[in-house]
Formats: sequence, structure tokens, C-alpha cells
Amino acid sequence: MSATLAIVAAYLIGAVPIGYLIGRAFGVADIRRHGSGNIGAANVLRTVGRLPALLTLGGDITKGYAAVALGATLVGGPSGGDPGAPAACAVAAVIGNCWSVFLGFRGGKGVATGLGTLLRLVPWAMLPAAAVWLGVTVSFRYVSLGSILAALCAALGALLLGYPGPSVLAAFGVGTIVVVRHHANIARLLAGHEPKLGQRRTSP
Repeated sequence: MSATLAIVAAYLIGAVPIGYLIGRAFGVADIRRHGSGNIGAANVLRTVGRLPALLTLGGDITKGYAAVALGATLVGGPSGGDPGAPAACAVAAVIGNCWSVFLGFRGGKGVATGLGTLLRLVPWAMLPAAAVWLGVTVSFRYVSLGSILAALCAALGALLLGYPGPSVLAAFGVGTIVVVRHHANIARLLAGHEPKLGQRRTSP
């Protein structure tokens, strides 16, 4: 019962639409009607500005971390003795972000929320993932490409660093969701139409 409660709670925490709420707070009625139509920090940056984007990024990371931490506490105490429940909570939080019950089962792409969950679940694997994201994003100015490669790197890092099996599976699950949610970005990257960091999109 505790595990089920933890997973449901993680989904609901992940489902809180941070970018949508911050957009409204800064005068944008519905961020989904602007730019790429996404509620993530990248679209908030293009549409609203740097401060709202930073708040969105921080909020999404925090909710991902909190969802896994809460799951560990509910099931195994503060140390989270059973790795299975926190791992399931990580995936549940990212699912919540991407398919939020509060937005009609629509949402973001899971990158920042996934980062938060994996910072709690497989923290050392996030160091090479962060380096990959930074290197790719700075070099090519494609946030989407950096995010996709970083998500895959985190999953591989979790495996190579010997984290428990459930945590590795969760990292691969989060990475798979991130890649799937970027399917339109992948198509634009292949076609050479993906906007670079700092560029504005006028339509989804």
C-alpha cells in the first residue's frame, strides 16, 4: 500500500505544470499557445524570458527530486532501503510531467523533471550527463540534441557505475521517455529546421 501511495504521489508531484503556472504569473495566459507549445524551460525562455525560464527549470528539477525522495521516505524511511520504490517513483514523476492530469494529460518533455529524479536516484551518473548536455548545447546550440544525448548518457552511466538494477531500469525508462517526447525535435534536427538556443519559434 505504501509503494502504491508513493507512486501515485510521485505522479501527482511530477504533474504539477510549473512552466504553465510561471507563464501565467508573468502574464502569459497559456504558454502552450506560444513558441513550441511546450511548457518546459526552453519554451519559457523563448516566450517569456530568462528569469521565468530559470524558475521553471528550478521548479521542474525540484519536483523530480522531491518525488523520488518522498517515495523513498514513504516506503523505506529517509534512506530508502528498497531501491524499487524510488525507481518507480522516478518514472512516475516523469510520466506525470509529460502527461499531466492537470493539463488534460498533456505536458512537457521530461528533461528537467527527469534530471531531478536521477539526481536523487543515480547522482554520480549525472556528472557525465551534465558534461554531455553542456558540451553539445554550447557547441551546437541545440537544447533538444543536448537533452536527448544527456538522457541516454545518464542511463548508460547508471549501468556502468553499478547502481542497483531498479535504478538502472528507471534511468533507462526516463531516458526512453525523454527521447520519445522529442520525436518532433528529432525530425526537425534531421531536416535542419530545429531552432537553436536563443531563437524564437512562432508556431509549434
